[in-house]
Amino acid sequence: MMTPTLYKIVPAALWQQARETGVFHGAPVDLADGFIHFSTASQVKETAARHFAGQSGLLLVAIDGEALGEKLVFEPSRGGDLFPHLYRPLPFSAVLWEKPLPLDDAGLHIFPELMP
Repeated sequence: MMTPTLYKIVPAALWQQARETGVFHGAPVDLADGFIHFSTASQVKETAARHFAGQSGLLLVAIDGEALGEKLVFEPSRGGDLFPHLYRPLPFSAVLWEKPLPLDDAGLHIFPELMP
């Protein structure tokens, strides 16, 4: 089975710090949980609504799931859905693209086109 494209919602300032060091160790919630949380294309909009509601200054980062190797594990989370968790730092070599995640007038995030 091919691993899908994965998505990470991250504050732009935190991502910029990681870019300067060449590796992303995770946001505070990731560090607390011991793994980096990702979402699939079908999960990421709900993730934004639940965990980043009304937040500006965010980026949506697309990740090549195939490039992450055996430290990427799909584990049950919200409602038993399987979510991708990475048990090591994220190498920038796995990043496909990063795009701003702006808010519309209603305070909802405007997503770019997502790859499955």
